[in-house]
Amino acid sequence: MRFNFRSVGAVALLGLAACGDPLSIPNYGSPDVSRVLFDAASVDAAIAGLGPQLLNPQRACNLQMQAKILSEESFASVANFGMAARAANRSLVSNEVGNDLAGSNAADFQAFQRVQRLAFNPLVAFASIKAANRNTLTVNQENRMRAFAYLVAGQALGYAAFIYDSVAVASEGISTDVVPNLSNYPAAGAKAVEYLDSAVTIAGRGMESLGSTYISGLTLTQAQFVALARAYRARVRAGIARNPTERAAVNWTAVRDDAAAFSAVFTGDIVISVNGTTNVSASCDASQLYVPGGWHSFPMKFIGVADTSGGYQAWSATANASRRQFIVATPDKRWPRGATRTEQQNGGAGSLLGGSLTEVPPAGQYILNRAPGLDVLIAGDGESMYDHRRYATTRANTGVAGPFTEMSKTEIDMLQAEALFRLGGAANITAMENLINISRTRNNLPSVTGIGTAGVVPGGNACVPKMKNGTCGSLLEAMKYEKRMEGGYTGYAAWFIDSRGWGDLPVNTIIEWPVPFQEMQARTQPFYNGTKVMSAADITAATRGNYGY
Repeated sequence: MRFNFRSVGAVALLGLAACGDPLSIPNYGSPDVSRVLFDAASVDAAIAGLGPQLLNPQRACNLQMQAKILSEESFASVANFGMAARAANRSLVSNEVGNDLAGSNAADFQAFQRVQRLAFNPLVAFASIKAANRNTLTVNQENRMRAFAYLVAGQALGYAAFIYDSVAVASEGISTDVVPNLSNYPAAGAKAVEYLDSAVTIAGRGMESLGSTYISGLTLTQAQFVALARAYRARVRAGIARNPTERAAVNWTAVRDDAAAFSAVFTGDIVISVNGTTNVSASCDASQLYVPGGWHSFPMKFIGVADTSGGYQAWSATANASRRQFIVATPDKRWPRGATRTEQQNGGAGSLLGGSLTEVPPAGQYILNRAPGLDVLIAGDGESMYDHRRYATTRANTGVAGPFTEMSKTEIDMLQAEALFRLGGAANITAMENLINISRTRNNLPSVTGIGTAGVVPGGNACVPKMKNGTCGSLLEAMKYEKRMEGGYTGYAAWFIDSRGWGDLPVNTIIEWPVPFQEMQARTQPFYNGTKVMSAADITAATRGNYGY
């Protein structure tokens, strides 16, 4: 992808103008950074406006929707955005010219690479402004600007490296007409962590508070900005891994420390505002997936461990093509209450307005048992009577406007819990139990205090999670369950990224996408298909017993 801000023809014309050619005129059709970013205030404003450009691709109906299908976070029978294609074919990403999913496969690459570049281009202009003694920003204002630029660049690069096998890495000093070489995902991930390091370091020197327009409704003090940057750094550091071997090799001490630093400052979720006047949307997670008729159901492969009735075990033992939807009976209050479908629908489930499901579940309930008339009966893995409706209130508002969880505190707590588990030791395991208890006990599940690494979650026959073989889940499985429940439909491709690192993805599920053919053609390099999958060797014996799909 070329990010030229001035064509060769424009440079030639400018050269002629310098020689005094009376017929020469500037080519204003080619963007000129110096004319747009002409002073310190314009540079500051350009960087302050990057938030929507980073946030919107994460909620759009492109690769994150395919990732949701692959990780069993969602199921769809409609063909839009490659959802049905991924449900049908887990093992290949066609990257041929003109393939059916060319637009969706390339969209996230283009969006995140563009945002990374746009975070650094203004800093190049600012260097010239500063060299000319035209800087009007205070030291703390400059630190805020630079820290936010690096925060955005680190996330954009990290999210691209989560998904694609290779990405281009830009840097602050790079010329606007240079096309960086492609770097493989480990190198790109390391550079993303480095950029987030820079965000933390720069902010630590002193910065003005971040106003509410930067991250769509958030206001952050210096301490809060640093804590949030560290949480993003923990997310990127752990999420790059493609399989359990790579996940085990993550610097878990650094993840633990960054996650703990976040939790020391924030006591709740990071919530942003979508739509209205924010320029930020949740176009799929809180909008399109609420449309009935095959756009979404909450499949049971992994989340079915909430069931305590034996339905999940019977479902798991049934051949894939013959699986049918079943009632999930669970003490977890994030699910609808009741032993029958009618009981779970008490309160008037499934009201329709303008073709969209606008039923709002009770506070704290994330999952809705939809009205039977809205079912899409497609015998097999994806058939489910349940929909994820955590953002139903926002969806029901005119214009789909309201709060949306950008980062669940439980996500970061569970990253810390996983780090403690991997680091080992009695004190760490006790601390892990305490972290898991925060969301478990809030949602009517019994404490896991004292079960250790050898025990199982309490509850007897009504334990949650309850694995497909009927045994109660381990401490590690309790951590996974909480992270899936609280991290679903937040962040970017969250279930997919965790499941491949844990070895939970079904065998032969793709674990990354190739560099889109459009980008390879622009670089005059051969394009290729994506065939790297979760192999049977990636799935541990323990995981095979718990899921093993």
